[in-house]
Amino acid sequence: MPLLAVNDLKVYYPVRTGLFGRPGMVRAVDGVSFELEAGETVGLVGESGCGKSTLGRALVRLETPNGGSIRIDDTDIATLHGRTLRHARKKFQMIFQDPYGSLNPRLTVYAALDEVLHLHTFLNSEERLKRIVELLELVGLESAHLYRYPHQFSGGQRQRIGIARALAAEPKLIVADEPVSALDVSVQAQIINLLQDIQRQTDTAFLFIAHDLGVVEHISRRILVMYLGKIVEAGPAAELCARPVHPYTQALLSAVPVLDAARRRQRIMLKGDVPSPLNPPGGCSFHPRCPKAQAICRRQVPPLRSYQSPERQCACFFPDCEQ
Repeated sequence: MPLLAVNDLKVYYPVRTGLFGRPGMVRAVDGVSFELEAGETVGLVGESGCGKSTLGRALVRLETPNGGSIRIDDTDIATLHGRTLRHARKKFQMIFQDPYGSLNPRLTVYAALDEVLHLHTFLNSEERLKRIVELLELVGLESAHLYRYPHQFSGGQRQRIGIARALAAEPKLIVADEPVSALDVSVQAQIINLLQDIQRQTDTAFLFIAHDLGVVEHISRRILVMYLGKIVEAGPAAELCARPVHPYTQALLSAVPVLDAARRRQRIMLKGDVPSPLNPPGGCSFHPRCPKAQAICRRQVPPLRSYQSPERQCACFFPDCEQ
């Protein structure tokens, strides 16, 4: 049984266009399904505005789903509320994108971590202090940092504090929402290596959200590619990056800088912009920008189905490996 099983998840936002405009729905997440095993890292990639962060926030119930299920250890957390949801949060936590805005500037490191331990554990004050020191050491910080405030740390150090906070309750699943995008390149590598070390020590599962396929390929066992609220391709990281089959994935990978000339791809320039999720195109949502689109793509929505092997999936009527 998988640790996380997401089935037909939907997150819609009601909007009204103009003063007298008709109400509509932004389909931020539109029928997403996937599974994640214990101790596994799955990457989630796509352009800005494709729904990645909304999906991540829905998985930890910071957004309320409009439909579908989110099962963690066979408990559907999409239906939980109040105290039951609060108790369930011990199993799943989130690392936020912005290390500057995700920490309360009025709380010291000790207070921020003690708050989580007080809420989710039965440790006394002495045991909580010992656990906080262990968490700081786990993320590469020292006990001397205990009573400092967020403004006294660098961006990389703040993100380490955010990681320690996510680990405090010993969750089985952590959603990492672009945890390195706001950091310098040298610090990004440190944080990614830190997450890998933590996973080896704790067997925590990660959903790693990013827009950089190079980073995602390095850290993930599997990759999900998202476009306009839907998963359009999924598969093992190395295989998907070496032989993408969906035209959108091929375009994304062609933009990744590669030093090895033998692996360099011809740049694929997509026409137009990402359609509005308020008024998505009919049929395949990618067809207005797809170089391979045909008549059926404008009429029907391609299902996400197996391609060549059970682990590879693609939502395209004409999937094809790059030549």
